[in-house]
Amino acid sequence: MTPPTTAPAMVDDPALLAIDGAIATITLNRPAAFNSINLPIAKKLEHLAAEVEANDDLRVLVIQGEGRAFSAGGDLQTIGAASAADTVAPVVGELLLHYHAFIQTLRRMNKIVLTSVHGSAAGAGLSLAFVGDLCIATDDARFTPAYAKIGVSPDGGGTVGVVSAVGARRALQIFLAEDSFSAAQAYEWGLLAKVVPASELKAATRALAERLAKNPLSAIAATKALIHSAATNPIDAQLDAEKDAIIDCMHTDDFRAAVKRFLDKGK
Repeated sequence: MTPPTTAPAMVDDPALLAIDGAIATITLNRPAAFNSINLPIAKKLEHLAAEVEANDDLRVLVIQGEGRAFSAGGDLQTIGAASAADTVAPVVGELLLHYHAFIQTLRRMNKIVLTSVHGSAAGAGLSLAFVGDLCIATDDARFTPAYAKIGVSPDGGGTVGVVSAVGARRALQIFLAEDSFSAAQAYEWGLLAKVVPASELKAATRALAERLAKNPLSAIAATKALIHSAATNPIDAQLDAEKDAIIDCMHTDDFRAAVKRFLDKGK
């Protein structure tokens, strides 16, 4: 594995990128504000995700939070000031322009996105936790929808990630009838891949990321694209997509080498 590298950044940057072999890690870096989402972090996340997407040496992106929480969601100081000044549309519109570009990149990129959650994931933080492809969390993590309590609907891909994981009825329950829920409950509902003690989160996240990174990029990219299109594609279109994807994968050196290893075992 190549030595860890970190993209040029200042320690007070709102988000940081580190690369270690085939694994990239984006760290939300506003611990004093519980990693809440404001315009500077939204812009930084958009930039860092684009950098990860463009790097063909990467296979897995881990997203984590610095400090006591994964993310407390939208920065209510910013949003509250905009509401008081009657500038919600331009202020929140610009914030979500950049933040939703970040979310679109996470869903589109040909890497597995693994969110690693500790402490609180509330509002847009909950949405981020579950819009990734997989999520691992500590056993004491808490997930707080928060949106309905302040009279708003979900954003940040919340309806994308949650609905795809649990279906429409459970999603309605989560966003409208749950004040908060535990990691154990999230695991039972199918929102989490794994729950671990807080002291083991970093090691368990790394182990899962390394397991995922063992898959060839062609297999990761094709599998992710197929799974995310399955809910909306007609069956004939999805089967055609499966046919095209598996044939494309079979043209790769990774596939040829794997088949050779398998056949050589029988000799």
